[in-house]
Amino acid sequence: MVPAPHAPSYYAHSAHAAPLRPPLNGTIDADVCIVGAGYTGLSAGIALAEAGKRVVILEQSSVGWGASGRNGGQIVHSYSRDLDVIEARHGAAVAEPLGRMMFEGAQVLRERVAKYAIDCDLKDGGIFAAVNDAKAKGLVEQKALWERWGHPGLTLVDRPAEVRKLLGTDRYSALLVDPTGGHFHPLNLALGEAAALERLGGTIHEASGVTKIERGTPAVVHTAQGQVRARQVIVACNAYGGNLEPKLASRSMPCGTQVIATAPLGALADELIPSDYCVEDNNFLLDYFRLSADKRMIYGGGVVYGARDPKEVESLIRPQMVKTFPQLQDARIEFGWTGNFLLTLSRLPQVGTLAPNIFFSQGCSGHGVTFTHLIGRVLGEALQGDTTRFDAFARLPHHPFPGGRLLRVPFTAMGALWYQLRDQLGV
Repeated sequence: MVPAPHAPSYYAHSAHAAPLRPPLNGTIDADVCIVGAGYTGLSAGIALAEAGKRVVILEQSSVGWGASGRNGGQIVHSYSRDLDVIEARHGAAVAEPLGRMMFEGAQVLRERVAKYAIDCDLKDGGIFAAVNDAKAKGLVEQKALWERWGHPGLTLVDRPAEVRKLLGTDRYSALLVDPTGGHFHPLNLALGEAAALERLGGTIHEASGVTKIERGTPAVVHTAQGQVRARQVIVACNAYGGNLEPKLASRSMPCGTQVIATAPLGALADELIPSDYCVEDNNFLLDYFRLSADKRMIYGGGVVYGARDPKEVESLIRPQMVKTFPQLQDARIEFGWTGNFLLTLSRLPQVGTLAPNIFFSQGCSGHGVTFTHLIGRVLGEALQGDTTRFDAFARLPHHPFPGGRLLRVPFTAMGALWYQLRDQLGV
């Protein structure tokens, strides 16, 4: 068996060389078996291996094959629902511990890059952009909210000349600048984290899709050619778990987002984003973009509910890129790809247990880069007996999508059309 090829992305094209990791064959024992070699599994694996645990990760394809190796490569704090919404719906007692953790994921990521010398083109700096004055009010509210939760250093820029110093476009009326945001090569980050785990004594088996998790002590995790007997298990599949655990599949929905990358732009790149910060707007259906290390424009956006692969990614994303940067009207697109993230009805991550020794985390709903690194550390704590922070997420209520799995796509798409109309009207 060989792993499925990576998506035809710029990241796969420019990834560092990685060793072949053979499929699981036969029966082995572990302290912890993790299902999925994306950021959640790798982050948890490193935390546990650092604590001396015998960690085995089973991956159905290859390291970073899913969202972890295809995303926009941006460090964006918080969750897909802001803390004020969480507090209004669930109360201060639920929101307060989440607020204390909302900026930690980026810290974990940076610590890992520094500690294990991971070469992933990491750069500091992020920008949130508003397309009109009404959306600019949202940036003011975001600034106040984040400062309330202990995140200083944000700068609101709303003078046209100052906006232009940061972005070479007239599309935005205001920017919120966060120097602790950032961007990186997502696949090389995953590959670097996998190598770090292996240096700590962990094992990764690729092309080892899990077919069944047998409850018990130990739990037994089955693949087509082998099994892992483990004291504890973490299910970290997110949008690529299929129907392995029906309970998890029923309360979430895979969704696709699309990304394109231009040919290297040379000096033009520095005119488009003089700050070299990553950018995302604050629309409901948002655009996000940044420059790669070799000065390509990497531009993403859009949502395909139900995770159908569109036939032509460029036709979906290029018009938005040109709307933002007319200078790229004739730019050559060299890569276009899609990847899935897992959406929940609440837009909040789902964290919990399937059995006393089987843990799971899924459903980052679009804010996966920082949350996966945070929850990996939190899972490491929980599996070692300290569930305080794990329980803060596990107590969040979650419900199935209206209409069940059959109607979740059309119902969600109708809701998205409403918010898209609001974006177009500037409200």
